[in-house]
Amino acid sequence: MAAQSPQEITQLLIAWSKGDEKALATLMPLIYQDLRRLASHYLRHENAGHTLQTTALVHEAYLRLACQKEVRWQNRVHFLAVAAQMMRRILVDHARARRFAKRGGGAQQVPIDEVMEMPDEQAAELVALDDALNALAKFDERESKIVELRFFGGLSIEETAEALGLSPGTVMREWTFAKAWLKRELVR
Repeated sequence: MAAQSPQEITQLLIAWSKGDEKALATLMPLIYQDLRRLASHYLRHENAGHTLQTTALVHEAYLRLACQKEVRWQNRVHFLAVAAQMMRRILVDHARARRFAKRGGGAQQVPIDEVMEMPDEQAAELVALDDALNALAKFDERESKIVELRFFGGLSIEETAEALGLSPGTVMREWTFAKAWLKRELVR
């Protein structure tokens, strides 16, 4: 399939925002690889045996995105920013459910030696990072959004600046500050 220009994708997003379901059907194959890139970026930080695979994460995010009737899409970067946020929520929900299950909440009985072999550190780290990002959002919502787009979404400084309507220099300064703030929060 030929690559579409950002303007063509933006036009499809706007048409979809206005209720054109055919625009959504045309749009999804065009941005599927972008969604896979986002999902791969997220899952790179997960265990090799993670139960969510790239395709499953993309499809879950697609289902959630397709239900977004109130969003007025601005452009491709705005769409990818929302998709990145959806994927973050999916992975955090998955990690929280896993931690809940490890504490006996609806989990099946498993011998203790098998439980000890199951790596849970990354799920706990993802939940801790999500908690820290939520704390950062209370302090500075824009910096929290920058971290989400850069770390979870894999967006460049320029793409993040475009998505948030900021200069690349501002994004770089706030990205640097937010990383330091989060590092301090996560070692507490």
